[in-house]
Amino acid sequence: MKVSSRGDWMRLKWKVRRGWIKIHIAVDTKTKKLLSLEITDERTGDGHMLPSLVQQSQANCTGDVKRVLGDGAYDSKRNFNYLAHRGIEAGITTRRNAVIRAQGSPFRAAHVRERSQLGYGHWRDRYQYGQRWSTETYFSDVKRVFGETTRCHTWEALL
Repeated sequence: MKVSSRGDWMRLKWKVRRGWIKIHIAVDTKTKKLLSLEITDERTGDGHMLPSLVQQSQANCTGDVKRVLGDGAYDSKRNFNYLAHRGIEAGITTRRNAVIRAQGSPFRAAHVRERSQLGYGHWRDRYQYGQRWSTETYFSDVKRVFGETTRCHTWEALL
């Protein structure tokens, strides 16, 4: 979300950089309900937020979290190890040219091997990767209701 609703021309002319805030969310794919939410600045990567999103989701969910679906931003050894140690199935898409050897994460390597053997289409169907779009739909609805900008001037007011 934009921190300011100024146009690009104003930002370039006056060299004002307000930046972005990132809203990381986790949504239950069956009930379409929000399970967890984190707000960070633009410098925080999506992949770093996965453990806290999963922990909040487990606290807010009636049952255990069985599967996590995520795009390539969540493709890291750290995230695959985190999910594997908690017994959660990782439906995270990996890079096309990902290395199959286990270099720090045998769980990620097994996932990469499985995806290369099945092909993307079968892998997508096996993990029901299309259900990930319920999160995108949820976020689109939030933006439609509240807008794409915030009018706060300090970081404390954003939170």
